Amino acid sequence: MIRRQRLAAGVCALLAALAAGIAFPGGAVADETQATAPKVELVLDVSGSMRTRDIDRGSRMAAAKQAFDEVLDATPQEVQLGIRTLGANYRGNDRKEGCKDTAQLYPVGPLNRTDAKTAVATLQPTGWTPIGPALLKAADDLNGGTGTHRIVLITDGEDTCQPLDPCEVAREIAAKGIGMTIDTLGLVPDAKTRDQLSCIADATGGTYTDVRHKEELSGRVGQLVDRAADPVVTPVATEGADRCTNAPELKSGLYTDRAAFGQQRWYKVSVKGGQELRASVSVADDRAVNPGYGVLLRAVTVPGREIVRGEAAGTGRTDVVSTGLRYPKPASDDDNAPAETVCLQVTHSFSAAAGVKTTPGLPIELTVDVVDGPSGHHDVASFGLGRGWWLLGALVVIGFLAGLLWGWLSRWRVAVWRTN
Repeated sequence: MIRRQRLAAGVCALLAALAAGIAFPGGAVADETQATAPKVELVLDVSGSMRTRDIDRGSRMAAAKQAFDEVLDATPQEVQLGIRTLGANYRGNDRKEGCKDTAQLYPVGPLNRTDAKTAVATLQPTGWTPIGPALLKAADDLNGGTGTHRIVLITDGEDTCQPLDPCEVAREIAAKGIGMTIDTLGLVPDAKTRDQLSCIADATGGTYTDVRHKEELSGRVGQLVDRAADPVVTPVATEGADRCTNAPELKSGLYTDRAAFGQQRWYKVSVKGGQELRASVSVADDRAVNPGYGVLLRAVTVPGREIVRGEAAGTGRTDVVSTGLRYPKPASDDDNAPAETVCLQVTHSFSAAAGVKTTPGLPIELTVDVVDGPSGHHDVASFGLGRGWWLLGALVVIGFLAGLLWGWLSRWRVAVWRTN
């Protein structure tokens, strides 16, 4: 009897151990999936001006609630979504207190549509418009994990909590290198609101949209939430050096950095014989700059000899300027030949407008791709024609046959004419 009880206890312990062994890996997979899931936080302005009735004969707040209901119904399952408000709780006139009025209405995580809709339905236009503090809190809400991070800001007015400039806040968020994008939507905006929201979006590579109808708001917010679920390449934050010898060595990939006005940034790439280096750089003007601008990308050897360069320049209004280069390194007969260190130098000639802060530097995005070089057998051009020889040969044959056919028809017509 005792042996049977011990045997039964042993079997139960074994089954429990097996169950635990199965459960823990499953938990690890779940944690890994959650870490890479795209995250979106909708930041909604609930300030007093949202009572204004100028969107399809209804209030701006009513349009926002309807849009949220439709977006919540259509949110992809893999997206972790949260909602944050600004100006929703404090009704007084104390500016200091009003500028603290931002709260997370629904936490970022797996979406319970009923709970989220219920939370939105309780909102009533109330107070101030602390956009800067709300963006800082939203960045904290989304921080963590390796998936897409996107903030969607919906407001009908500019920030009322200066001197915390929301445009500067967006630049600080971008400078952290956490790959966070801020998209902005202006409800029936005036010129100042449009400029401020455009600046916020530009600072993080986001988009700005004017909204004057319910359908526009629902459609645009839905597009931005869906876009978060799309697979994207997340840029890797790096920090270039002031000279090649101290520069970080980059592999193939997408990188982000900041380059101050008048500053050179250096990076290193290893290229073996028979490989080709393809590099491109984009510099965005995320603040007011003077109309003349340019960007230079140079590939040089470690001693300083220029190999190849790419450059672009212009005048007037622009959002981004880009250039690129290619450097095929000839194959070597020595299989053990060491790779060549190629130094990449990035320089831009943007200059800050009067009264504009020069720090942090302008955002730059650098793409590096080291691939197998072109094969000499396939890429050699035959007297400049390359594969065009096939087309030339076909045209010669067709012309020859057409000439024979035309000659035969001409002789036949002459013979018939003479007979008649």
